[in-house]
Amino acid sequence: MNNFKQHAHQVIDIEQAAIHQLHQHIDESFEQACQLIMNCTGRVIVTGMGKSGHIGGKITATLASTGTPAFFVHPGEASHGDVGMITTNDVVIAISNSGETHEVLSIIPVIKRLGVKLIAMTGNTNSNLSALADAHISIKIEQEACPHGLAPTTSTTATLVMGDALAVALLNAKGFTADDFALSHPGGSLGKKLILRLHDIMHTKSRIPIVDKHVPITDALIEMSNKGLGMTAIINEEQQLIGLFTDGDLRRVLDEKVDIHHNAIETVMTQSPIVASSNILAAEALKIMQDNKINGLFIVDENNHPIGAMNVHDLLNAGVL
Repeated sequence: MNNFKQHAHQVIDIEQAAIHQLHQHIDESFEQACQLIMNCTGRVIVTGMGKSGHIGGKITATLASTGTPAFFVHPGEASHGDVGMITTNDVVIAISNSGETHEVLSIIPVIKRLGVKLIAMTGNTNSNLSALADAHISIKIEQEACPHGLAPTTSTTATLVMGDALAVALLNAKGFTADDFALSHPGGSLGKKLILRLHDIMHTKSRIPIVDKHVPITDALIEMSNKGLGMTAIINEEQQLIGLFTDGDLRRVLDEKVDIHHNAIETVMTQSPIVASSNILAAEALKIMQDNKINGLFIVDENNHPIGAMNVHDLLNAGVL
């Protein structure tokens, strides 16, 4: 009977040990590779064949999304014209566990002729690729997780982790921020959380539910119904926000049998409501609402004049929630 769980644990143990051993390879050569990329005025070109190529594609994407312009070039295609994508201002990262991959080695003469700096990521410090490199990052492992030692398993994991280490080291050195990250991910939910501010999603001008403090409660209810946000702002003679009235307040008023036709809204409003600035992130507004257990916010200017309104549905529609 196959013991699937036992084999799975063995794989994880082998790969965990290999990752831990990568610490010894974060050395001067790793720092040299980082400096070559920091000094690069072009782009980082990543290349690799087979499984190394798949991992190289992921490393390329990670570099590009964390402030290091990069793209992947397939070494087989490079030998048939794509090497023309590489310019003298670029840096090449060549990935090969053996360091002897023919397709990768075949494009090295062109790279050298261009004067392009070469960073090799190999598991063999005595390979041709490592010898030709300006900087060599070792991804040497003790064993593959494959029991036959054939299928790239531990080696690809180690390469991926080392690629992440390289990308994050560069990210920190460049002072790459969360806002910078968001700019390269505008379509995703993370990008929206990092880019969208309240002024991007709030209701403004005639769409803001507002009533004067002296109007009857019924007028406030009509305003709430017309604007559809489940609340209304209450303002004074200076057009400043002094309170708000919500659907929840209405239930309280009805339970207390308040005369909604003759009592002014200021007598039942919630005073000193929680407000926000239009420039804060929509994600910050979500936290404010969650912390205070409220479903909506009024946005005010420096003089406490209401300039916007939004509720949890607006955050949902914007993809922040």
